[in-house]
Amino acid sequence: MCSDIAICADKLSKRYQIYDRPADRLKQFFSRARLHREFWALKDASFEVKRGEVIGIVGRNGSGKSTLLQLVCGTLAPSSGKVETNGRIAALLELGAGFNSEFTGRENVYLSAAILGLEKKEIDARFEEIVEFSGIRDFIDQPVKTYSSGMYVRLAFSVATCVDPDILVIDEALSVGDGEFSRKSFERIMKLKEAGKTILFCSHALYQIEALCDRAIWLDQGNVKLIADSSAVIVAYNAHIEAGEAESAAALPDGSAAVVKTTVTSDGKEGDLRARSGESTVAITVEFTFDPALPTPVVAVMFLDSTLRPVASASTKNDGLTISSISPGRGSVSAIYECIPLLKGIYWVDVFLLCEHAVHVYQHARMVAKLQVSQTGLEMGVVAMPHRWVGAS
Repeated sequence: MCSDIAICADKLSKRYQIYDRPADRLKQFFSRARLHREFWALKDASFEVKRGEVIGIVGRNGSGKSTLLQLVCGTLAPSSGKVETNGRIAALLELGAGFNSEFTGRENVYLSAAILGLEKKEIDARFEEIVEFSGIRDFIDQPVKTYSSGMYVRLAFSVATCVDPDILVIDEALSVGDGEFSRKSFERIMKLKEAGKTILFCSHALYQIEALCDRAIWLDQGNVKLIADSSAVIVAYNAHIEAGEAESAAALPDGSAAVVKTTVTSDGKEGDLRARSGESTVAITVEFTFDPALPTPVVAVMFLDSTLRPVASASTKNDGLTISSISPGRGSVSAIYECIPLLKGIYWVDVFLLCEHAVHVYQHARMVAKLQVSQTGLEMGVVAMPHRWVGAS
């Protein structure tokens, strides 16, 4: 495998034997009768991931996403084909994997880091950083079986990202974290991306895939449907859903709603967002799905400064507006900021999807876009406030 290739999969497949009754497994062991049926969780997946690439994995539940990640990590053996990796792999897969519930948090940090290849002196040097990031210092010497799911995933994520991995694999485990942790974890992932680490990122939140990933792999019933630029994959995947060929991207439960896609532009351009204070037009478009039995949700957007303090927000509820549905269970709305009054600096955009009363939060999409604002004047602060002078000419 070439030195610039981090992951290479060649016709990677995983097959399971499904038995109708447990006794059939034993009967087949002693006879030639075939008492099982085959289920291919993944079939002939071939792809390469270059060093420093961030690859998203999308697909409905049961499409083979978690199987693919486990095969890459080596926690599952392939039925056929092969996968090669180049570098140290750290993984955050399903909650509960990797820790010994009887051990304390401290003991699990040392155990997990040692499994990832670190020597004791290296773990000692990074231990304080791991504990500080996790935010559970008061419980680090308690058995992890006493931890809440949020505490557990905080510590697991902290270990996985503090051991300086060459390849980081992340499944949906982050969804159990609270808002503060989700923000911290997203910032950590962005720093790893900027440091040139290779990342495999699996999520039902398509806005995260588009914001974070260079390319994406779309899996459908164990088969690779498409590998392309993340935006192109999301467009194709959404079209597939809208055509009724698959279930909702988030396997949306009754009584809920979810963000499907967010698009942020400055003067009509996506990507590296740059704006001129008092001149540029910034548009935030939110596409979402919801249980058709529910009233149409409320959408809110928020700008935050570089320290992640809120600067300004707006919502359809506060402005007395109701979003028109595109079709039953689907909606889209855009917030347009003409001559944006933000002063020079770095800003982040958050999006909220709320119930019709703007009380219950269905989803909080954090840091969906980064906006760099420049200005010509010498004003100080974060926003140019409308004003007038009296007694001057």
